[in-house]
Amino acid sequence: MAVTGDETAATGDMPAYQIRTPTTTLPQGVVMAASPGTLHSPQQMAEEATRKRELRLLKNREAARECRRKKKEYVKCLENRVAVLENQNKTLIEELKALKDLYCHKAE
Repeated sequence: MAVTGDETAATGDMPAYQIRTPTTTLPQGVVMAASPGTLHSPQQMAEEATRKRELRLLKNREAARECRRKKKEYVKCLENRVAVLENQNKTLIEELKALKDLYCHKAE
């Protein structure tokens, strides 16, 4: 509630205070969160702790799932790179063998 002291009382020297109720601009169904000081009962504190724990576990589960997905993608990328390098290596070995054979036949 807001208190204003703009008006003066009928006596003239003391300001008269009016108590006004503040108007809220929150949409219907939206509730303001309670500050930690307003939770009084142990049950409310336990429920809040449980809610926070479940939220933390949920976020952790999602982060772990994303981490596993990225790891799979990384491993698949490495496997593809290995396949490409093995093919390159095989091609180079065959080329080296062909050049050695050519060199040996010229030397004779």
